[in-house]
Amino acid sequence: MNKKKSRKRTNITPNKKLINIFLIIFLIAFLATVASYFTMKNKDSIKDIPTEVKVQELKKKVSLIPKMAELKEFKDQASQELFEEKFDIKEEHKFEEYTKELEQVIDEKMELEESINKENEIIQKKVEEIKEEKLKEKQKDKSTDNSKEPIKVKDKIDEKSIITNKDTFTYDKKTKPKIVILIDDVTTQAQKDKILSMGYKINMAFLPPTKTHPDSAKIAQSLSFHMIHFPMQASSAFKGEEINTLKITDSYETIEKRVKQLREWYPNAIYTNNHTGSVFTENDEAVDKLFRALKKYNFIFVDSRTSAKSVAKKYAKKYDMPYIVRNTFIDNDRDYKSIENQLKKAIEIAKRQGYAIAIGHPHNVTLEVLKDSKHLFKEVEPIFMNQLPYL
Repeated sequence: MNKKKSRKRTNITPNKKLINIFLIIFLIAFLATVASYFTMKNKDSIKDIPTEVKVQELKKKVSLIPKMAELKEFKDQASQELFEEKFDIKEEHKFEEYTKELEQVIDEKMELEESINKENEIIQKKVEEIKEEKLKEKQKDKSTDNSKEPIKVKDKIDEKSIITNKDTFTYDKKTKPKIVILIDDVTTQAQKDKILSMGYKINMAFLPPTKTHPDSAKIAQSLSFHMIHFPMQASSAFKGEEINTLKITDSYETIEKRVKQLREWYPNAIYTNNHTGSVFTENDEAVDKLFRALKKYNFIFVDSRTSAKSVAKKYAKKYDMPYIVRNTFIDNDRDYKSIENQLKKAIEIAKRQGYAIAIGHPHNVTLEVLKDSKHLFKEVEPIFMNQLPYL
């Protein structure tokens, strides 16, 4: 009996092993079948996408690619938006050409200078009278010694007494008063085209080429008259400095090299005005170097008067250049009504003294006002800078 039982046990053990192996093989085959089923199903779903839908989607993507004309328009629009954003600065860092306070300071300074000048004239006359009396006494004393040597009195040079053609100009009211409208910071073809579309003479001052506006000199060349907007050192509050802005610490060689470069870029330009420059135009040494270089390369300086302490008049006289200075900024406030009022103010100045120089910038609202204001120029004549009546 024992022998029979042991034989049965040995037969059962191999059978169980075979069953287990078979189950494992079956499970692997089952999993492989399931995996291949889902893979084939995904492939079929991709194949089922209609060709038409694919084509339409491709067309939509292609239509998003802009044409060359649209790219140019987009580029011009982006440039204008960047320009507008550049001057959208906080009040404490507002661009120095754009402050009402500066206008008030200049007006007050002019009034103060006039009163001081009058007082100085009275004092000067008294001083001269006293000097003459002393001279006569000395001459009498020397005449007794048979001395014939002349007595020389050194004249004190007073900057306030500098006289230029601008100061001696007398307006003949029989002629129509002139107005110079100058738009600074021009850099793009779109800005140029908008200004030309106004239908009357507007002066354009172009910033020198940089990486941000590489074509500014090229764009200017086709114009019969254009100017250069020359970047110069501003106050520390101004954060939007142009590349190669002139500094008061620059040597004459540096300044001359920059002026020479402008002459090469703008071979037909004669007039240049300062971009910012409140610090630079107050500095005697710097302005002297600048006028010396401008004279060498046949440029005439126009004082944008970003500082009431500008010494440009003194060096215009020294280098025998006409003294040209703006009367007002028209877009201190970028508000339609405010710009229109400033334009009217410039026209009134022109009627009073025979001419006026008004400076603005190519903001959309400024150009809109100029476009709508052609009727305001019935009593004045818009001219280019080189047509000023006292030149």
